[in-house]
Parts: sequence; structure tokens; C-alpha cells
Amino acid sequence: MNIKKTLLSFLCIAIFLQVNAQNTENRKINFQGYSGGMMFHTGYLFKGEINISDFQEKIKIEGTPVGIGGLLRFHFGKHLRIGGEGYSSTLQYGKNKSYMTLGWGGLLIDCQWKINKFTLFLGGTVGGGSVKNITVVNNLSTHTAEKNAVYRKYSVMIVDPFLGMEYIITRRIQLITKMDYILPVAGKKSDFATGPRIYVGIIFFHDKNSTFAQQKSYKNNGK
Repeated sequence: MNIKKTLLSFLCIAIFLQVNAQNTENRKINFQGYSGGMMFHTGYLFKGEINISDFQEKIKIEGTPVGIGGLLRFHFGKHLRIGGEGYSSTLQYGKNKSYMTLGWGGLLIDCQWKINKFTLFLGGTVGGGSVKNITVVNNLSTHTAEKNAVYRKYSVMIVDPFLGMEYIITRRIQLITKMDYILPVAGKKSDFATGPRIYVGIIFFHDKNSTFAQQKSYKNNGK
């Protein structure tokens, strides 16, 4: 609980200070362009032991998830970006290859700071998701699957603080890496595994100012 409160407090304070600084520097937060792309992720998730009372078994949920997803962000002023993102992540755990799948998405807000070819960013996503968890208690055999597995499906509301870095390859393409930590805030269940995820992907960037400059240059050359 202390980890959750610390992450959420840090995220809220950072975004508030940055947006306030942005407003002070430039009262008109003009639209600057947009960016979007795809990312793969992995990491480490942990929940601990869950009790399967029908089988008198305790199974530990932990392991390395794998998944994919994407995002779209609209840029305003020098720092603010608002958009959305969504991902699917699967965690396999236990000796009998149980697995948990989380699909989630929501509203994304972050702040960026550009340093030469690097862009550092900090933000968070607020949204919801769906969890499917199949816990295999014993090795499955033909016609006995229902006696050896427990299936659960439920919805959850999440807050997802993150931080990361982008690197410019070309004017329109950037490499991105980020780390997040999904926190269930409503509808959470006893088997929801949390932990850090690491993302790597490619972002395509459309800069309004660069486009206008190209159009102006083309018209001038045409004359």
C-alpha cells in the first residue's frame, strides 16, 4: 500500500508542477503535432500464494509476462501530451503452466523534456481492463479439464504511472523505452499480480511546425 501511495503521489505532483510551469511559460498551449506506435513488453509480476479451497492447494503467482500494445498522443506546447493507450499482457506461472491475461487501456497524460536527441517523459494512464485467469491445479488429461482447473474472469479499474525515454532516429521515427507499474484501484481481486513492466518499441512522430515549414519552403521554391 505504501508503494502505491508513493507512486501515485509522485505522479500527481510531477504532472501538476509541469503543467503549471507550462501555463506560466506559455498561456496558449498550442497544438504541436502527434505521435503513436507499437511496443512490446516484459517484466516481473508477483502476487504470492493464492488458496484454491476446492482442491486444498496453494499456488504462487509470479513470473515474466509478455505482451504487445500501442499508444497515440497529441502534443501541446513544449511539454504536455494527452492521448490513449492499450495493451494485452500474458503471464504464465506455476509448474502446471497456469496463465493470466490482462487487457487494459485508458486515457494517457504525460510531460516531456527534450535533451538533444533524447526525450525524457513522466506520466500516467487512468482506465480499466479485463483479467482472465486459468489456474491449473494438476496436470490436465483428456476429459478431466474441469476437475483440474479454476477459471476466473473479472474487470478492474487501474492507474498506471510510468516513466521513460525516447531517442530520435529520423525526424519522424523514434525509439522508445519505458517502465510502468499497474495499480488496481477498484474491482481488484486477490489474484491480481502487480510489478514493473519494461516496454520497447518504435514511435512515429508528426510535427505540425515541421510540416508547415516544409509547405512554406515548397511554395517558395515553386515561385
